[in-house]
Amino acid sequence: MSLGRWLFGIGGDLTWWYVPAIGLTYAVLSWWIGHRMAITQRRGRRTGRAVWVALILSWVCAIGFGFTVPDRVGDELISIVSLAAGSAFSTEMSIALCNPLGIVSFTLAFIALGFAIANGRDPRPEEDELFDTDSGEGSGMVPHPLA
Repeated sequence: MSLGRWLFGIGGDLTWWYVPAIGLTYAVLSWWIGHRMAITQRRGRRTGRAVWVALILSWVCAIGFGFTVPDRVGDELISIVSLAAGSAFSTEMSIALCNPLGIVSFTLAFIALGFAIANGRDPRPEEDELFDTDSGEGSGMVPHPLA
């Protein structure tokens, strides 16, 4: 997302903005998701399918963003896709696609983080467990709300 265009020889001025603003932020977010998944596994639970699906889709969008985000080389904007296609239309289309792909990528990463946090939490006690007779709190029945 941030440094990949150097591999294609089109690294420019904007890369120095992409690295801290996009690349580092996405790396920290991905690390946080992995940390929450590790907590879930340490607690003896299974990481849910929703975390994996959201994370994989986020990375697919992030890779798409990396291919379409433009960089300033000389006096023109060039993306990896427009470099490969070589037309002005592909440059405009890649610029049009990069923002939605970046937004969807970060959104899906935050969704994956939310699912990972939810997977690692302890289950909520059932209502019957809250009013169990072993705790010495009355008859063990839930009081009627209108009583």
